[in-house]
Amino acid sequence: MPITATSFRYTHDPDTAVATITLNRPDRLNALTFEVYHELRDAFRALDTEEGVRAVVMTGAGRAFCSGGDVEDIIGALFARDFEGLLDFTRLTCDLVLAIRQCRRPVVAALNGTVAGAGAVIATACDVRIAAESAKIAYLFTKVGLSGADMGSAWLLPRIVGLGIATELLMSGDFVDPQRAERIGLYNRVVPDGEVLDAARALAERLARGPSFALAITKDALNREASMDLVAAMEAEAQAQAGCMAHQNFREAYDAFVAKRPPRFT
Repeated sequence: MPITATSFRYTHDPDTAVATITLNRPDRLNALTFEVYHELRDAFRALDTEEGVRAVVMTGAGRAFCSGGDVEDIIGALFARDFEGLLDFTRLTCDLVLAIRQCRRPVVAALNGTVAGAGAVIATACDVRIAAESAKIAYLFTKVGLSGADMGSAWLLPRIVGLGIATELLMSGDFVDPQRAERIGLYNRVVPDGEVLDAARALAERLARGPSFALAITKDALNREASMDLVAAMEAEAQAQAGCMAHQNFREAYDAFVAKRPPRFT
């Protein structure tokens, strides 16, 4: 089923099997509205099974990736809600992150300019983060009197940078420059401004040529094994790997090696 949206740009290159989501409110630094949250959540849920899509790139138009929730369209409106109304919204934001994490396609973030608040958590939920030299990131929630543990950030961030640094970033709300973000492992790679989208697409295209079934199993294991003990994790990996060995891509990799040709994964 084709993915349609009015709050962001969606494109799909059938030749590379890469879909691109571009947040497209550059005049507002791609700040999020209620509509953007709903459409992004629905898009990532659909991308989990979208025909012909094997990897996803997410980026922002203009001078920012995403500056977080729109002060006028979201923040101001929240003061008119009761607790149940607020909970509906916070669950929506969490559902977006869950949809990104549960999407079996690799998701590569191409980060530029401001990456803040909810935008920082969305970037953190992606599988890989390629950042421009201008991409500064901050989990701003405590700056406005909210918990730094927002949208799953207290689950996601310590697994990337460790508990101590995650605690600092979530409690201080301070911006981190791209050099430090790369050093602590939050950014996978930093590239010159103007090259970030090409670098992210190149990685997404390489992943799209890979064994999609095995990549989906890997992402699922990364999600689930954090809550397992060692014995349970070993059994889960044994079961998953046996399933991969029974998949046609394993045989294709072997046949390609014997024939001295690149594998053609399905």
